[in-house]
Amino acid sequence: MSSILEFFKVANMAFALPSAILFLGTAVFLTCKTGFMQIRGLPRFFRILRKGVAESPHDAKTLSSSHALFTAMATTLGMGNIIGPSVAILTGGPGALFWLVAYAFFSSATKFTEVTFAIRTREFTKDKRIVGGPTEYLSLVSRKLGVWYGLLTMILFPGWTALQSNTLAEILSYEGVPTWVTGIVLAIILLFIVFGGISRVGAVASKLVPLMFVLYVSFALIILLSNVHLVGVAFKLIFSHIFTPCAPIGAFLGATIYTALRSGVYRGIYITEAGIGTSSIPHSLADVKRATDQGILAMFSVAADATLSVVSGLLVLITGIWFKTKFFTAALMYHVFTMHSPHFGKYVLIVSVSLLVFTTILGNSFNGIQNFSTFFRYRGIKFYYIFLAILVFLGAIAHVRMMWDIMDIIMTFVAIPNLIGLIILSFTHGKMLKE
Repeated sequence: MSSILEFFKVANMAFALPSAILFLGTAVFLTCKTGFMQIRGLPRFFRILRKGVAESPHDAKTLSSSHALFTAMATTLGMGNIIGPSVAILTGGPGALFWLVAYAFFSSATKFTEVTFAIRTREFTKDKRIVGGPTEYLSLVSRKLGVWYGLLTMILFPGWTALQSNTLAEILSYEGVPTWVTGIVLAIILLFIVFGGISRVGAVASKLVPLMFVLYVSFALIILLSNVHLVGVAFKLIFSHIFTPCAPIGAFLGATIYTALRSGVYRGIYITEAGIGTSSIPHSLADVKRATDQGILAMFSVAADATLSVVSGLLVLITGIWFKTKFFTAALMYHVFTMHSPHFGKYVLIVSVSLLVFTTILGNSFNGIQNFSTFFRYRGIKFYYIFLAILVFLGAIAHVRMMWDIMDIIMTFVAIPNLIGLIILSFTHGKMLKE
């Protein structure tokens, strides 16, 4: 087993830097190709928030624009936003947090491109269901790219779902809740929601996502404001180690410039999903008349990911925990919160994490269902629901440390056809990005 663990660890390290450069390079390219849409689109974003979006005239089974947005955000606002920054800092030093935010800024153009193409290329089945996402728009480049992407995401989504349930089960186990109980409860709730259809998924996500975001950020800001004298020190650490190697301190083993870049960008990829294309799947169901409207909404959802990640990263830096421990599991943030508020803090974290993990499970399951439907046109979909519930339960009771490295490698291979396709489509079908 140890040799298998070492293999995936080495393989993950080998792929991480080249893939980080590929992701960041594509994000910068699409930012230029769209004329810095993340800046130009800001007035339009506020106009959409104020007036809403124009709905499409068809009567297919869709989600409202806001429900599609929150369903997509349910997959990106998760444990990655809490643990991801700490992983980036512990493996790449404080400077990694800068690269995480830098990737979030540039990759918002990537997300705009993905979502716009997804809506422009979506198809309608005979029973008025929508099939959309990377599998569809990649087929404009090559059917093989679409199939490659679709088959790998059938592995990726269930794997992500199992990892999320394992994270929640681990945290609740600190409070005496058996992991199998967590698994059963999550599986039952998931089945109840997915059997209710896409409208129920969207309705649940639209209520839980804002709640979990406000709850976690509010309490985290209270901690930061109560230690405001250390926030400046934290930012100094971040900016002083963007291009400067970070020497070993305590349990921290040190980091080079390349390590900071790799760690920051790679965690940014996992947190935002920009470049992977997965978040465009629920967006493709949005009931909108103009595809670019939904693209702009999706683009600025990355800001929520970045905000949550920066807050989590600052919490790690001001406590000094990043050079006192080599662990970066869910227990790390549990320790950070209980350090500042021994009684109330852990309950805020438990509630926040429970909502974050559950909505991520919900969002990933939803994406897996839509991807399954792309290949099988909704045939046998109920069996897939049950399959997802079983994986949620197994993930809660399993030891899945090796799966993190496996999922990172699969994520890279999922993204390769998507990134290639986006670059090609930006030339061959660039008009789709303009309305």
